[in-house]
Amino acid sequence: MNKVILMGRLTRDPEVRYSTGERSMAVARYTLAVDRRRRVSNDGEQTADFIPCVAFDKSGEFAEKYFRQGMRVLISGRIQTGSYTNKEGVKVYTTEVIIEEQEFADSKAGTAPGNTYAEHAKPVQVNNDGFMNIPDGVEDEGLPFN
Repeated sequence: MNKVILMGRLTRDPEVRYSTGERSMAVARYTLAVDRRRRVSNDGEQTADFIPCVAFDKSGEFAEKYFRQGMRVLISGRIQTGSYTNKEGVKVYTTEVIIEEQEFADSKAGTAPGNTYAEHAKPVQVNNDGFMNIPDGVEDEGLPFN
């Protein structure tokens, strides 16, 4: 079984490109800074792993529209490894998470002051039934479950 679940903060806004061909789709790439369990190293520095992630199609469009640097997000997916030969003829090995699900892990109030998300996010309202209200102005086609 190949399943990974991560929660971390985006190190920068997602980089989105659109594939070409018969069926164009969004491909969003972003890096999550995931704190290690032992948060402080011997020299007093906080430790984190920086995990490259890739979201395709509607998930990629969602990331492009809603995710910003500094946001804390929760993702699940699978680890994919690969390799290629660079221009210098050196074989380079890659590891990234292919995202199957992604969601917000913080509310507006839970973000650090001064980050991009906290300045632009709208508060999320949850009904008594546990479902989130979709804010005004959000179009249905931008949601990942359509």
